[in-house]
Formats: sequence, structure tokens, C-alpha cells
Amino acid sequence: MNQEMTLMPANPQPGYAEDRAQIENLMARYLFAMDWDDFDAYAQMFTEDGQLDYASGSARGRAAIVETVKAFKERIGQIYVDAEGKPAKLRHVVAQTVIRVEGDRAWSTALWYEMANDGPGGTPKIGTYGTYEDELRRVAGQWQFVRRRINNEFLAGRGTGEVSPVRKLDEAADAAV
Repeated sequence: MNQEMTLMPANPQPGYAEDRAQIENLMARYLFAMDWDDFDAYAQMFTEDGQLDYASGSARGRAAIVETVKAFKERIGQIYVDAEGKPAKLRHVVAQTVIRVEGDRAWSTALWYEMANDGPGGTPKIGTYGTYEDELRRVAGQWQFVRRRINNEFLAGRGTGEVSPVRKLDEAADAAV
């Protein structure tokens, strides 16, 4: 591909820095809610009809998202165990993040990884990684996820793909505006 990648909108809209900070805050709260089993808070970060696409399927609407995340945490607690055989403590981290804001809509892509205390002797170990591909909307002054796709680089068919996720973000945003 020899198309130019958008580095940043030529004239970012006024308030871009504030919007970006609010979206980054949403992303951090999402991870804290996940890692500390605050499922209701987790679901509130999505619009009423929000969609979560993850390795095992998809959930639409807050009630379905709550049930999906609870079931995920139960399954993961059986897979990731600490040295004593208890469910390991998982901690998710967001690394580099690209965010594009167009009015009351936004798109983001971010690299994530997860670590747990399931290494030898309870030491931390990075277990999984991938990208988030998000579509967001400002609702009543608050940013929320309309759709979050969780790509897992270590699972067949769930990777980010060969095209830069930033290019995919810009293409989605350009198509929508």
C-alpha cells in the first residue's frame, strides 16, 4: 500500500486534547473495572446498545456484556492460576494509543497486554497481547464505547491482521464523516 497514512487531522478540532484525555480515562477505567471484577461499571462504559467483540464471540447491550464478562472471568480463573492453585490476578495494560475525534464520534486503536502472577513462585508473567479497535460516541457529554473489538495476536483468526490498525482506524473514520 502506498497511500499516505494520516498522521493527525490537518486541523484537529478545538477540544481534541480534552476529548483524548477523556477517552484515555475511559480506557483506563475499563481495564480497572475488568481486573477488579466491577462488571456493572465495565458495562456502563458502553452505549446502551454497545457491542463487545472478543475471542469467543460477541455481546450486544449492557446486560449481555455483564454476563459475558462474568463468564469470561470465571473461565480465565481456571486457566490462569497462581502457585497456590488460586485464580491468578490479571492486570491489563494499554500501551500506545491512537485516537481520532470527529465531532461526537471517535475511533481509537491501542496495543494491550496482560500480565498475571502465574509465573514460577507467583512471579508476574506476560501472558497475552493484542490490539483494541474502538468506535466511540459522546453521549450526554461522556465518551462511551459503541463497539470494542479485542484482537488477540496469539489466537488463530483473532489477530490484528497485516494492515496497520492505524490505517484501518483512519479508513473507518473517513468512511463515517
